[in-house]
Amino acid sequence: MQCEICGAEIRGKPICVKIDNSELQVCQKCAPYGQPVDKRTPVSRKVSPVVRAVPRTEKRPRKDFFDILKDELLDNYDQIIRDAREAKGWSQEDLAEKIKEKASLIKKIERSEIVPEDSVRKKLEHTLNIKLTERVDDAGQEVSHMRKDTTLGDIVKIKRK
Repeated sequence: MQCEICGAEIRGKPICVKIDNSELQVCQKCAPYGQPVDKRTPVSRKVSPVVRAVPRTEKRPRKDFFDILKDELLDNYDQIIRDAREAKGWSQEDLAEKIKEKASLIKKIERSEIVPEDSVRKKLEHTLNIKLTERVDDAGQEVSHMRKDTTLGDIVKIKRK
């Protein structure tokens, strides 16, 4: 675990301190910059009856949201859209009408002024029978083990007490 202020690797148990109403996990060296946080939770004096919910027997598989990020828009998406539209004999206005978008949006997409949002991209792919994305393989990307995450200490100047 890394210190949230200086980014140093924390050996042993991290110390939880409060700095400007934020609770941070810090190393021994950065602990004096904040007030120690008492982890005891207040005990409620009221006793309420326990109502047990009926457990669900059906479990839905969790959707991996990073699967969406594995598809990458092709570099020549504008040319693919223009060629497919012209092959069908449609004007930009005709295509816009068919996908229920503005003609100016189609013009900007075909000039590469804007990148189509996912919803518009899906409409274009379905209407024109084209594929504008390709699957990106993560195996080709190399991960650097020396890289550290950005910490609070990288951004903020800390005042000494």
